[in-house]
Amino acid sequence: MTSDHRELVLSSLGKVGQSSGEIDNVEEPLISVEFKHSENFSARAAILPFLFPALGGLLYGYDIGATSCATISLQSASSSGISWYNLSSVEVGLVTSGSLYGALIGSVLAFNVADFLGRRRELILSALMYLVGAIITGLAPNFVILIIGRIISGTGIGLAMHAAPMYIAETSPSKIRGQMISLKEFFIVLGMVLGYSIGSLLVEVVAGWRYIYAANTPIALVMGVGMWWLPSSPRWLLLCAIQRKGNMADLKERAISCLHRLRGAVIGETASEEVNEILEELSFLGESEEASIGEIFQGKCLKALIIGAGLVLFQQITGQPSVLYYAPSIFQSAGFSAAADATRVSILLGLLKLIMTGAAVLVVDRLGRRPLLLGGVSGITISLFLLGSYYLFLGNVPAVAVVALLLYVGSYQLSFGPIGWLMISEVFPLRLRGRGLSIAVLVNFGANALVTFAFSPLKELLGAGILFFIFGVVAILSLVFIFFIVPETKGLTLEEIEARCL
Repeated sequence: MTSDHRELVLSSLGKVGQSSGEIDNVEEPLISVEFKHSENFSARAAILPFLFPALGGLLYGYDIGATSCATISLQSASSSGISWYNLSSVEVGLVTSGSLYGALIGSVLAFNVADFLGRRRELILSALMYLVGAIITGLAPNFVILIIGRIISGTGIGLAMHAAPMYIAETSPSKIRGQMISLKEFFIVLGMVLGYSIGSLLVEVVAGWRYIYAANTPIALVMGVGMWWLPSSPRWLLLCAIQRKGNMADLKERAISCLHRLRGAVIGETASEEVNEILEELSFLGESEEASIGEIFQGKCLKALIIGAGLVLFQQITGQPSVLYYAPSIFQSAGFSAAADATRVSILLGLLKLIMTGAAVLVVDRLGRRPLLLGGVSGITISLFLLGSYYLFLGNVPAVAVVALLLYVGSYQLSFGPIGWLMISEVFPLRLRGRGLSIAVLVNFGANALVTFAFSPLKELLGAGILFFIFGVVAILSLVFIFFIVPETKGLTLEEIEARCL
């Protein structure tokens, strides 16, 4: 297969009984289409179409990091700057999880409006929710208004985590698509580190929690203006065209114009040919009819839903929120002086996350998705059994817990962290991508909420050691799921993924 000429044979997946990394024993080809041109693009032109959507991930990460510091400031009698600082544990829980509830609302909202709004306008709406939520939270005169602001910010998170991977996937050339979407996870981690850092600087300032929450307003503003300036997703425009939601000729011209802006001048005259190729593929793949809700749970989309929702479910129920909960106590037991300061521990782990996510970004389009998932989740499994052993048998060897914690964080950022979001943006058929991805995002935030809220009672009932062993067994099940169910999508266009892997 050369860069100037490649032949695509769209075919169904191999027989059951093989690992999904192989596409063998292929049934009758569905269609054959010749591609006369490779995806020409300018690396410089690809930066902004990635950067502005990725700011939605940065803001999500910032919310996570900032909240850990803001809740400390909020409960301080001397520096909260309010009379209602004496919050109950339930109220603190609402402040912490308010954005998570909003994210669930945003995911449900995305299911109903995503295909109508399109990826670009959904991201503009997300930026507006971030901006309004931050302002309301920062100026909140009482607890109720504070929670309303947190929920509005969370709605922006839900919309951004739904639309950003779709926009990046649909506008990035297939050669660098994996890197671009994985970089979004890098931005989430970068946001966490930024939140921890700004929070640590402002946590002792009077009314510091207000400044911590309001500090992300410039980023939200830049994201909104940037998405207003960026073009629509050409694939979304072409989907509208073949579903007769506008004039075919006008939508094709708009798609060509958008492709020129997204890929730079280097694409030249091949833009119109690429648009025609995408249209031809979409027509043959049966995208011309608008999808019904029932179709999400049938055929190709059901398989995509199993792949996508399964990955983000295992991403959460292998204990990701719970392991990080223990980070400060693990470092403290190991005798690190910085462990007395949970914020510094969080910054340290955030930097490790950045390094490992950066490593995943560099190799994802060379090694592929499956090797990173299988290798990373294997590391997660080992680390969970080590943590369980520490709390049950090896309490006098704190180095075991430190090694296990670092191994878990590093392995997660090589696998579930970036690859989970990458896969859910790739596997859904175009006409069902908006609704399918919204279900996957809803599963992600729902599972996160379930693990977060079930962790404390389960820890009291079973003990930390047994609980980590249970997470380890779940991680083994996730390895089986990845090996047999999750396909390799490296180097394939989104249309090739639909035809070959579903």
